[in-house]
Amino acid sequence: MAPSIRLITLSILFLSPIFSLGFSPESPTDRHILVLVDDLAIKSSHSIFFKTLTDRGFDLDFKLAHDPKLALQRYGQYLYDGLILFAPSVDNLGGSLDLSAILDFVDSGHDLILAADTTTSDLIRDIAADCGVDFDEDLGALVIDHTSYAVSKTDSDHTLIVSDDVIDSKVILGEKKLEAPVLFRGIAHSLNPANSLVLKVLSASPSAYSANPKADLSSPPALIGSSISLVSVVQARNNARVLISGSLDLFSNKFFKSPVKKFGSSVEFL
Repeated sequence: MAPSIRLITLSILFLSPIFSLGFSPESPTDRHILVLVDDLAIKSSHSIFFKTLTDRGFDLDFKLAHDPKLALQRYGQYLYDGLILFAPSVDNLGGSLDLSAILDFVDSGHDLILAADTTTSDLIRDIAADCGVDFDEDLGALVIDHTSYAVSKTDSDHTLIVSDDVIDSKVILGEKKLEAPVLFRGIAHSLNPANSLVLKVLSASPSAYSANPKADLSSPPALIGSSISLVSVVQARNNARVLISGSLDLFSNKFFKSPVKKFGSSVEFL
């Protein structure tokens, strides 16, 4: 009988290293997080992830990414301690926010979680690139794996993949161990070799590649195998932490609740 193990996805495992280590327990007010979305429905569709944050004492302020009143600071003082950017399609941020404002926020020692998908705009790509992460330039590409894919009645192109190739680092993951493989559907990225601060935390399998599942391959894919990063983390010298995921679905209720069974395996993780 398959073990009944609650799927602990990377988004939960990373919560403590990404945010909690940056805040003093003696300063509970240092837990104010701005959450920018391109659709307010994400507040509901990703509510389990957000609850893991509020349960840890973080105060979340949800706003649409194009809100004309957006601001990260006022009178020279930052209003937030962290930023969650779940707005992959946004071309322009509202208010005083732009590429420079986001990078200045991180450069000032604040934390960032950024999630992408196939709608990812040039703005989101530029933010990631400045952090040392380059998303696949093919706008229609997804990570495909004909070996390490999840058994699913709805996924026929093997873009719903399974990975347990996680960095072995207590500094990043703490004492917790990954109890089940991670479901992933999203876009691939590579790490800029000139940036020594960015780490590949969740990798694709050796059989994976990045391509448009709706098009025939006319040339070898630029990103293949374990060189593909699915989730990466930047540990800046100023103690700011940045997590970049090629999948917004990774943080969704659907993925949190989905059973995981890898093709060819008799084990299903619930």
